[in-house]
Amino acid sequence: MPEAASAPAARATIGDSEFDRDTALTRRAPGVYDIDLSAGWTIINAVNGGYLLAVLGRALADALPHSDPFTISAHYLTASQPGPAVVRTEIVRTGRTLSTGQASLFQYDERGAEVERIRVLASYGDLGTLPDDVRTTARPPAMPPMDQCFGPEDGPAPVSGSSAIADRLMLKLDPSTLGWALGAPSGKGEMRAWFGLADGRDADPLSLLLAVDALPPTAFELGLSGWVPTVELTVHVRCRPAPGPVRVAITTRNLAGGFLEEDAEVWDSADRLVAQSRQLARVRLG
Repeated sequence: MPEAASAPAARATIGDSEFDRDTALTRRAPGVYDIDLSAGWTIINAVNGGYLLAVLGRALADALPHSDPFTISAHYLTASQPGPAVVRTEIVRTGRTLSTGQASLFQYDERGAEVERIRVLASYGDLGTLPDDVRTTARPPAMPPMDQCFGPEDGPAPVSGSSAIADRLMLKLDPSTLGWALGAPSGKGEMRAWFGLADGRDADPLSLLLAVDALPPTAFELGLSGWVPTVELTVHVRCRPAPGPVRVAITTRNLAGGFLEEDAEVWDSADRLVAQSRQLARVRLG
């Protein structure tokens, strides 16, 4: 008898996916959380900054009376590594519509001393209560359909070493921003892609914190290579995303003194601007 075809894998749901499990924290005491940072979200052994921001964002959602990040700003102090970490939160102010808190993530050095990796200040609210009125000049990025874009599986790894995070993502890059992968960078600081999680989980406010920092750096299209570590990252979440993949567009206008900015927009399947961000990153010149 012919072998029965295997059933297609079920799509993961919000709250029950690899992303949710890998950002879950254990509350040790009020305002103190333990987590084991997963090696599945690393790029060349360094833990991705968007994943880390989602971890801290989840801790603040638990600590504050409001659940949705409206604005969250992170300073990356030292590189995080997979393994045990502690998150400490502090409530700065609570109000009727917005609450503000801060959080820091710590790991331990070889002597057992705590080292602060990231410090965050954020304001939270309820995205479901916001009015529907939108007045904007912003427009979704002009991108080819997803089946005309390319992911890591379509070519060799662009950066030597491991990039475990690529296996956790559904990333399809706009071909017009892929010159760097062919040895012919455009010289424009642009990167655009369709973004989702590989297990099919839909986007939510916390996963948007990952989305803004998940694409290859715009420095690649400027003709630079190597690690581009984030110094500071601020994300504004504007509304809850509709189901389906989102589109992420990132631009860099100025590289000076070994630093560049990346401005990102995230658009959902309903053509709504659901998140914006700006980060300052260090680049290796020469």
